[in-house]
Amino acid sequence: MKLLTSPAVRVGLSISIATGLYGVSFGALSVTSGLDFWQTMALSLLLFSGGSQFAFIGVVAGGGSGVAAMSAATLLGMRNGIYGMQLNALLHPTGWRKYVAAQLTIDESTATSTGQTDPDEQLRGFWAAGIGIYVLWNLFTAVGALAGAGLGDPKQWGLDGAAVAAFLALLWPRLKGREPVAIAVACALATVLAVPFVPAGVPILIAALVAAVIGWFSHGRSDEGLEPDVDPYAEHHHGSHGHHGSHGHHGSAGPTKAGA
Repeated sequence: MKLLTSPAVRVGLSISIATGLYGVSFGALSVTSGLDFWQTMALSLLLFSGGSQFAFIGVVAGGGSGVAAMSAATLLGMRNGIYGMQLNALLHPTGWRKYVAAQLTIDESTATSTGQTDPDEQLRGFWAAGIGIYVLWNLFTAVGALAGAGLGDPKQWGLDGAAVAAFLALLWPRLKGREPVAIAVACALATVLAVPFVPAGVPILIAALVAAVIGWFSHGRSDEGLEPDVDPYAEHHHGSHGHHGSHGHHGSAGPTKAGA
């Protein structure tokens, strides 16, 4: 079988292009938030988790400390560890592949892999999406960082709040169900109330604590929660509930990216 005829590879490559383009936005916002080119590239090369990266620069842009920025990024990145446990059981990587797979475990690579039923296709989908997004995300991060460095003062262009806006744009469409939306609203309210009284970067940690407390005591349905940035099989959900319809439940009740 030729690699490019694999359905999982085709899906993985298409998602790679769509997700990789987000890197332009991150690179530009990162340098206008105060990080230099190499610091920006280090975040994409090493952290490689879109939501965590946007959270990091959002705290930095708001004047928060490095500890607060890292704490916010870590809280959002914890989901990748949950994905890793499922993918380890699903793909059984060995040797050096296990360490590379850990770096490439994001929303999109997990969704592409778990959306397949054939074990070989699961493997192809994970690596196609993971490697493709990693290469393009970092390439476009560099492009955005170089372009953003020439913009000057971010406040002059209204970019001082753009990192937060970009993160919210990534997060909000992934909220599925009334309870996750209610939790998001409660956290937003807690953040607004905390801003005048605590140092920059701390409000987001307070919001995370509020979310954790609500989540601990809540009893929401198993099919409600955060969905991947990209659902590669959305077009099949209505036509083939038995095979691909299970992906929506699989992605919310348990591990499902991203991005980046």
